[in-house]
Amino acid sequence: MTTERSYRTELTAGSLTIDRRDVEMLEAIETHGSIHAAADALGRSYARMQRRLDALENAIGPVTERRRGGSQGGGTDLTEAAFDLISQFERHRTDLEGIVNATESVLTGTVDSRDGELATVETAAGPVVAIVPEGAMQVEIGIRSDAVVLTDPAGVPDSDGTSLRNRLHGRVTQRRAGTSVVQVTLEVAEGVELETVVTRVSAERLGLEPGRHIVASFKATAARAVPASPGTQSQTGVDEERTEDA
Repeated sequence: MTTERSYRTELTAGSLTIDRRDVEMLEAIETHGSIHAAADALGRSYARMQRRLDALENAIGPVTERRRGGSQGGGTDLTEAAFDLISQFERHRTDLEGIVNATESVLTGTVDSRDGELATVETAAGPVVAIVPEGAMQVEIGIRSDAVVLTDPAGVPDSDGTSLRNRLHGRVTQRRAGTSVVQVTLEVAEGVELETVVTRVSAERLGLEPGRHIVASFKATAARAVPASPGTQSQTGVDEERTEDA
């Protein structure tokens, strides 16, 4: 008899165990825009799904918020806590299964403004808010692939309701699938790539095939800059020499 080790990805919050079905439920709500539609899509009972959402919210706080009616008819959106939970689950699954190692993408650019430890850096892909050393102007920003959340452009949450301050629009150029985890490369500007990692479930739900346009979001605290090495070419696409003109 041949035996193999198997693992089950789970998170705990107090006495509550959070598993793949919970993440699939949240992802379905994000995709379909309501609890009723998500229940239908997953073939689950609405009442049971609502009870499970109540259990999650008792453990970690609000994971959904109602969107009142109007021209769009209302619906349900995920909260920052829900997006954080999905990201934690996917990172845990990646680490547990050991299918892929988190990689780091590097964007170069010029510091435009500062707010304490954080600075807005102009890059070829657009402005990025990152932790930047004091006094640095030309910098290289490292972004771990497992810190990036991918979202359909039509379903990006309001920036006021999430800590994912950075959003880059990109196009899928490469997809490398493991058993349960998929590495996805995005082109976020001409010649500038961003590496991401998601579960196969998320990759299928978002249709992450080459050519697909997608939004990559990540926290400012997940983007850490260091002074650029001498001779590093900027990705901002602009002349980096500053004049004395005021």
